[in-house]
Amino acid sequence: MTSTRTANPLLQSTSRAQPRHVGIIGAGTIGPDIGYYLKTAVPGLKLTLIDIRQGAIDAALARLREYADKAVARGKMKPAAAAAALEGVSGSTDYAALASCDWVMEAATEDLALKRRIFADVEARVAPTAVITSNTSSLPAARMFAELQHPERATVTHLFAPAWRNPAVEVIDWPRVDPALVVWLRHFFCATGKLPMVTTDAPCFMLDRVFDNWCNEAAKLLDTGATAAEIDTVAGEFVHAGPFFVLNLAHGNPIIIETNTLQADEEGEHYRPAPVFRSVERWHTAAPGKPVEVASERRAQIRDRLRGVLLSQTVDILDRGIGEPADLDLGSCIALGFKRGPLDLMKSLGDAECTRLAERFVRERPGMPAPRRAWNAYPAAQRHVLVDDIDRVKVITLRRPEALNALHDEMTDEILGVMRRHENDASVAGFVIVGYGTKAFCAGGDIGRFPTVLGDADGAAQYARDCARLLVHLDRATKPVVAALNGLTLGGGFELAMRCHALVAQKHATMQLPEITLGILPALGAMVVPYRRWPKAAELFHAMLARAERVTATQAHELGIVDALAESFDALIAKAVARVHALTGRMRPIPDGRIAVPAWPAGPARSVDGKTLSGEMIALIGRAVQEAAAAPTLAEALEVGYRRFGDSACTAAAREGIVAFVERRTPDFGKTG
Repeated sequence: MTSTRTANPLLQSTSRAQPRHVGIIGAGTIGPDIGYYLKTAVPGLKLTLIDIRQGAIDAALARLREYADKAVARGKMKPAAAAAALEGVSGSTDYAALASCDWVMEAATEDLALKRRIFADVEARVAPTAVITSNTSSLPAARMFAELQHPERATVTHLFAPAWRNPAVEVIDWPRVDPALVVWLRHFFCATGKLPMVTTDAPCFMLDRVFDNWCNEAAKLLDTGATAAEIDTVAGEFVHAGPFFVLNLAHGNPIIIETNTLQADEEGEHYRPAPVFRSVERWHTAAPGKPVEVASERRAQIRDRLRGVLLSQTVDILDRGIGEPADLDLGSCIALGFKRGPLDLMKSLGDAECTRLAERFVRERPGMPAPRRAWNAYPAAQRHVLVDDIDRVKVITLRRPEALNALHDEMTDEILGVMRRHENDASVAGFVIVGYGTKAFCAGGDIGRFPTVLGDADGAAQYARDCARLLVHLDRATKPVVAALNGLTLGGGFELAMRCHALVAQKHATMQLPEITLGILPALGAMVVPYRRWPKAAELFHAMLARAERVTATQAHELGIVDALAESFDALIAKAVARVHALTGRMRPIPDGRIAVPAWPAGPARSVDGKTLSGEMIALIGRAVQEAAAAPTLAEALEVGYRRFGDSACTAAAREGIVAFVERRTPDFGKTG
């Protein structure tokens, strides 16, 4: 795999332009979904669907219209945007319709001979510079593209269902592909809301090796007397839906036969698919959330086997360098529905339990991969942040796209770890913090264990202090840290940004403190820091705290909160890096001393968009702001915020807001006050 790629795909420049005309071959299951993703992500894109059956094309076009109609009905898309997504879409049974395409993606049946014929036909019709990719989940790129005249412009881009919503995509780096194409594909997918993960050209690549063998092992467990329902019930500890339930949903038995036969032919008989896959169409199993009774001994056997195959595939993928550790962990959760990544599981199990599971698994399944290294050599040092070097500056990318880059304990500690490793390194000038992708810098903090401290003032206050450890470290940093706001900056994300020594932002970025809409207050400095750093904007911060008012990057720039605006991501990073160098030796600490703040606003307890809020919580925030302003030091002012957060945890409003959030409903503050 190419070693010169940046960790954040958007930090690497590419000369290839956005596609103008994309062709998708295969209008069946996933092809239309890929098309819908592309049409909603790339304005003005022309899309051509190709299939040998006109009926499949008609059904695919109808599905695209259905997706757009549902998005409008649910308020997720404006009618004009839906019309734009359907404009320029056509279908044909004639490959001649692909002639002007600058990218053709194949999503046909998993048949090597068929795919080779398709690619030969495509290459004969498109320009030599056109990109050709396959959505195969298993067939190596070298087998499919080796006979092309220009194999360097071809590779695998494996998207996961539903492709218009699931962000995961594997990009295959095979020996004959142009490295610049891999760079462009990573950049394109990241910029359009996807999570590109580069893997080598091993059969089934990275994530399907995990999924296919998870399912195959589940089928082999049937030989022990366990039922599909029992296996899915036990699997529910690790995944959101058991293997047999997913196979039913995806009609996946033929896929497992195909992929595991390929692995068996390539890597040994231990991968041969369970014979039962050839005799069963649908499994009698348990739906998610509807477990069946499983005897303790059988449960232990199933748990050990499922964890054993997961560990086996994990170490094999990493020992062979098929994929990156952080990608494996994140991809397993996002693409495959695991509740925690395999490396996270490995870490929680500990060396002794991992050894026991691996040894038992290899005894029961001779030939399956075993670890080649000590267990502690496998976990990724950083699973939630990416680190790049630009002009002596460490660019830290918050990478939790499934949560809009929201902070949690693990990410917080990883950011701290990066800073501590480099803050005394004379070759490092400072740090830039940016969010992954183009949607969000950071959407706040996960609620974490806050629900467990509801009603406990001291416990909630200590929880706030614990969550603030990164921000307190920033207050004491000896090298500049600049926040590069590339999108939504909410709650704890804004509190993180305001503790950096400078903020720069793309023009589309916005800032908001939405905690009041959850019946809580922002505990990590928002009631303290902005009033001390930007006193002229105090009225605005009142509105942000009391009414959840959203502020644009342009407004923040006019008020001096944001130092510079940028049109593009590239310009954003350039300005952030330049700001680090400009601040070297000139950082200003957040002021100590008592400060004056305007009177807290009176008025109805309603958010800026008219939602009913908790009057009790608004009043508590107002008192906290005044009390913090009167504190003689920053540390004492921050302590006010922690204690008042503890007070908020004991209110009916906080309980209602947090319970409503967990239950995914609108809180009713009319009954709490």
